[in-house]
Amino acid sequence: MFKRFLLLIGVISLSVSAEVIQTENTNNSTITTNGNQTTTIKQPPPSAVSPQISSGSGDLCTISYSGAVQTQILGISAGGTVTEENCVRLKKASKLYDMGMKVAAVSLMCQDKEVFDAMMMAGTPCPYDGKIGDEAKIAWESHDEKNRPYNDKAEEKEKDAKDIAKDIGLGMLGWLLIL
Repeated sequence: MFKRFLLLIGVISLSVSAEVIQTENTNNSTITTNGNQTTTIKQPPPSAVSPQISSGSGDLCTISYSGAVQTQILGISAGGTVTEENCVRLKKASKLYDMGMKVAAVSLMCQDKEVFDAMMMAGTPCPYDGKIGDEAKIAWESHDEKNRPYNDKAEEKEKDAKDIAKDIGLGMLGWLLIL
């Protein structure tokens, strides 16, 4: 059986080797490409920068603010300072006290409604036309409420500052919506 197997393999191999396949390839290819190349350089948009506004000294009663808005077309920046009235009052009262004018310093502090109320509740009323202690308390009790030494100007200024800030914010929002 082994002999038959070998004979079969020999016959198959002779028939395969008799059939030789030969091909020739003579194709030539040429590829031509025409086109344009464009290079785009992208730059970051210009930016509006608000510089820090410095008061220059820590002994001033000013608060600085600044802001900026930038669109692809228009940039706006603004800034300014606001004087803090209570800080000014404290500095003035401190200077008066340092000069030995204690009643004047207390009178100046009493221009703040909260200080005035606190002094009355503590039983040490604010000075009234040079009167202090019980004399000042009697004078304040007979005094008309509308003519207290404190004024609501600080509250009005605070309200005005908030209104201005609101108007600026709405204005900037309007510009952003337009652009």
